[in-house]
Amino acid sequence: PGRKQFKVVIKALSPKEVTRIYTPRPLDRNDGTFLMRYRMYGSVTKGLKIEILYGDQHVAQSPYILKEPVYHEYCDCPVEDPEVWQDMMSCPSQEPQITKDFISFPTIDLQRMLKEIPAKFSQTRGAIVHYTILDNHIYRRSLGKYTDFKMFSDEMFLSLARKVRLPDVEFYLNVGDWPVEHRKVNDTPGPIPVISWCGSVDSRDIILPTYDVTHSTLETLRGVTNDLLSIQGNTGPFWENKTERALFRGRDSREERLHLVKLSKENPELLDAGITGYFFFREKEKELGKAQLMGFFDFFKYKYQVNVDGTVAAYRFPYLLLGDSLVLKQDSQYYEHFYIGLKPWKHYVPVKRNLEDLLEKIKWAKENDEEARKIAKQGQLTARELLQPHRFYCYYYKVLQKYAERQASKPEIRDGMELVPQPDDRDSVCTCHRKKPLREDL
Repeated sequence: PGRKQFKVVIKALSPKEVTRIYTPRPLDRNDGTFLMRYRMYGSVTKGLKIEILYGDQHVAQSPYILKEPVYHEYCDCPVEDPEVWQDMMSCPSQEPQITKDFISFPTIDLQRMLKEIPAKFSQTRGAIVHYTILDNHIYRRSLGKYTDFKMFSDEMFLSLARKVRLPDVEFYLNVGDWPVEHRKVNDTPGPIPVISWCGSVDSRDIILPTYDVTHSTLETLRGVTNDLLSIQGNTGPFWENKTERALFRGRDSREERLHLVKLSKENPELLDAGITGYFFFREKEKELGKAQLMGFFDFFKYKYQVNVDGTVAAYRFPYLLLGDSLVLKQDSQYYEHFYIGLKPWKHYVPVKRNLEDLLEKIKWAKENDEEARKIAKQGQLTARELLQPHRFYCYYYKVLQKYAERQASKPEIRDGMELVPQPDDRDSVCTCHRKKPLREDL
């Protein structure tokens, strides 16, 4: 409040070490909390000093001292002991979605997968990438025509390998939109454990965080403006000053989205919905019109947000939850890795698949403003917890670990696989100073 501002200064603990650390102004989350982001462009071996100032006064226990080496993102310096790393990262002991996904796969038959998956999934429309992680190196080969999105999975596996020694593991990742394994456990033959970014109630795929939230996290303060952290400091006016209507903007990737626009035209006092790009239903553009693109931060000028599936789950859902508007979520067969931690009427308001009760739900929210505000706040707080950057790293690691534990044979580098190289570290010197565990400690 007033002219004083919180300021965070992060610098190398040792005056002999000079490194560039980008620290933008803290993000004010408008609820008495602030979010601080920083990105290092070099490593420090002696540690970091973090000063948190209000005006020119230190706050709480500032300055905070980290006495260990701290490495920048592209420094390839993994912690050798995964247990130590998980403890450092405060990884949760259990992830309910991972536990659920692996119930169908007490053992994983690699030999069967090698025969079956290329034949079943790698036709001209295939979007499967075959990975082997061996000795903390990433190898892969693409199966099928639509595997360009492997750049996102490559990016995360390489980033994870720079931070912790990964288990030796061999798996198939589906980089397409839809889950692919629909066989049930008691079918003959039974399902095989394909890893995907999106799950559904009638599939058996093992789910990872989507490429969208993964890339958003890795690229924070680099090439992405709408990331999961920046959203939290740009949530628009306070609740009481938001426009009391529901908002939707998006492409025409599902028929229900067209229905939304019709509802909006008939009920403009409740709903502002528009299609920003036509691809699937081009013939509808004349009838429904094309809406101007909106900056995502401007969404939160509205009190209610409508979340409708795209081709699969709408990957904007995590971003909408992190705002402080009430999310009206369409019932869906699709889910992302974190949905299991959410409950309707606690974190969001559910809407029927065909949207027949949407207007009724908007009216309910307007008539029950305090209850609607509480649901919006609870959804926001839970999303902040579930979608923290470290939770994605923990989740990826745990999926690889569980998968590796169940493999019935050893992973190998297969014909046609290529090494995915770590990025060059030309910009800043990276020397590992981690203490190697003694042989008796292993």
